[in-house]
Amino acid sequence: MPSDAVLYQAAALCLTYPDDDLRARLPLLREAAPQLREFTDHAAVTPAPELAAHYGRVFGVLGGLDMRNPHSLYLTWWRDEGTWRRGMALDRFREVFREHGLEFAGEELPDFLPSVLEFTARTGDTGLLTEHRGGLERLRARLTAFGTPYAAVLNAVCAALPTTPTGTTPP
Repeated sequence: MPSDAVLYQAAALCLTYPDDDLRARLPLLREAAPQLREFTDHAAVTPAPELAAHYGRVFGVLGGLDMRNPHSLYLTWWRDEGTWRRGMALDRFREVFREHGLEFAGEELPDFLPSVLEFTARTGDTGLLTEHRGGLERLRARLTAFGTPYAAVLNAVCAALPTTPTGTTPP
């Protein structure tokens, strides 16, 4: 397991909808992943309804999924938005999960960034993240320009990624 496994797991939690479970874990996340303190400190002092509304504005979850969202948490969106290749790319994610003995059974698509971060934390395989580094960097830049504390989470994830994938061979 990579030394950054705790960071990847904590980042996965920070990028999910900010429910009561996340709020209860903020002190632990703050201590376990100091790279995320800018976000965890903000989330800890922001009233729950305000934090939830901000998440919805940033990631486009209010009123359903908007595929034009400039802050999409779906990694294939950044490379294959609206193309037939996106289905093949999603199959690639499922295949990599299966190679590690995991079956993706989440409510989200397998390219949902929190799911990929959790997968990386559990397996040590950074291949999917590094294959989609360009999209992660664009998302990071857009979150920074938007002025959201979620940018700090992407800053930490991007800084922790190796320059070459481990565990998988790019397609």
